[in-house]
Amino acid sequence: MENFVVSARKYRPSTFDTIVGQQSITNTLKNAIKNNHLAQAFLFCGPRGVGKTSCARILAKTINCMNLTENIKACDTCDSCKGFNDSHSFNIHELDAASNNGVDKIRELVDQVRFAPQVGKYNIYIIDEVHMLSQAAFNAFLKTLEEPPAHALFILATTEKHKIIPTILSRCQIFDFKRIQIEDIANHLAYVAKNERITAEEEALHIIAQKADGALRDALSIFDQIISFCGNNLTYKDVIANLNILDYDYYFKAADALANNNIPKSLNLFNDILNSGFDGHHFINGLGMHFRNLLVSKDPSTLSLLEEGENVKKRYLEQSQIWNEEYLLIGLELCNKVDLSYKLSKNQRLLIEITLMQLCSIDYLSNSAEKKTFVVKKQAGKQPKKEEKVIEKVKDKAAEPVSEPISEDKIVIEKDYKKSIKIVNFKDTIEKKTISIKINKKESEEKEVTEEKRVVNQKETPFTFNELENVWTEYGTLKQKDGKHNLFSILNEKKFKLEENYNITLTLDNKVQEEVLIEEKTNLVYFLKDKLKNDILSLKIDVKQLEQKELKAYTNEDKFKKMAEKKPILIELKNQFNLELDY
Repeated sequence: MENFVVSARKYRPSTFDTIVGQQSITNTLKNAIKNNHLAQAFLFCGPRGVGKTSCARILAKTINCMNLTENIKACDTCDSCKGFNDSHSFNIHELDAASNNGVDKIRELVDQVRFAPQVGKYNIYIIDEVHMLSQAAFNAFLKTLEEPPAHALFILATTEKHKIIPTILSRCQIFDFKRIQIEDIANHLAYVAKNERITAEEEALHIIAQKADGALRDALSIFDQIISFCGNNLTYKDVIANLNILDYDYYFKAADALANNNIPKSLNLFNDILNSGFDGHHFINGLGMHFRNLLVSKDPSTLSLLEEGENVKKRYLEQSQIWNEEYLLIGLELCNKVDLSYKLSKNQRLLIEITLMQLCSIDYLSNSAEKKTFVVKKQAGKQPKKEEKVIEKVKDKAAEPVSEPISEDKIVIEKDYKKSIKIVNFKDTIEKKTISIKINKKESEEKEVTEEKRVVNQKETPFTFNELENVWTEYGTLKQKDGKHNLFSILNEKKFKLEENYNITLTLDNKVQEEVLIEEKTNLVYFLKDKLKNDILSLKIDVKQLEQKELKAYTNEDKFKKMAEKKPILIELKNQFNLELDY
């Protein structure tokens, strides 16, 4: 049975040209070797799996090669290259600082530096995870790193550059390795699959590349895992099943349901996702990413930011046409709010369901703010047939085009029905005092008809104090029947005055009475206006400012004087028996 070699080792780069996604760094190193401008120490830093150690080994092999090609490529035939390929090179030393981070190990390395190489030009020291060295080890390494022998060259590699002391950083030539692009990882996986005679779907490779998060080594490890699961036919379904990834089909279906304001469908889809074993937090984050991708697809200049396969890109382009940029931004904001508050929520499922219902209402609310005036019916009141038809036209104008012009008398809302109908316009209707209606014709032309609302004069019927008192008593009696006895007792005192311009001032004894009446003030004013047929009367509540006597601490003598004022016989009793006060 042959030993299996993982793809990350089998396809490890052996030349600068085979390093994936770090062209700027490899070109710089090749030019430095070609022009003999090599630094005394290099620091390779960046996230895991992006080629730091591989690049360090290739650099060490290349600079010691005795027969370099014109393309700055090792010959693989000289003694130095053969020793490197067989893993027994005497002039390339690797140290894992994670397990050898003490000062003694660094001192041993410093002692070895003074010896000249047996083969090749340089003794090369590769220290991996250098940030794990102790403070004493760093200090012991400083002098040698600053002034090494001519035949010594140091290559340090780390994933956490911020943990390295500045004095080490200042002595190194620093190269920042970047995360490998999804497209580059997918292309490399396709190359590996071809060499291994594996049939792989493009979308499947893109999913693996996305899951790797910019690390090629992780992508190759996932690739091996999926091949063990599905054999020599790598499909998109196998990848999402093995990696427990939420299929993007769910997000396309969810976006369609949200765009069509279909609340039941969106809630059922979310229920299916939960039943499939996926986390709600993962779903809402993915939905936010889906909105981001739709927004990116709206503009050709940002289309390059969409890191997906060609088939998926087409689907995003098609779906982005039915979404408005403003709606997508609102959707992103709602998803972000859920992401921040998800862990603190006691009912996490309800939180996401409420968000989905809000997302289903984005189109409805936005259209209402820009195009519609909604008529919200309050308590029942019969309406004339003409007005009822006009209201239906205002509400359902998008459903049926109106070809006839609407005259002014059809839009006016009569005063008698003012209490049963409330006009709510979500875009400053009160300030403009207009009703805006868009009429869609067969030729797709839009007309905006704006009619001024008729201002209804308010009633100003005069009334006397006796009439006010009778209506006041009637209201108090109604509240007594409703069981509000505290309110009845306050109203029954009738401590009110009728002043000029129908201003009513009610005087109360304390703050407690004020709190009881304030809750009922609006209803009381509406009742008075209706019964007295006067719309300009107003009610003002005034609370008495009671004089509070200052409390004083009395002495025994003061107390006796107070008692003597009320009963003078106490003074006679004191004098008769020669009594004295106890101080």
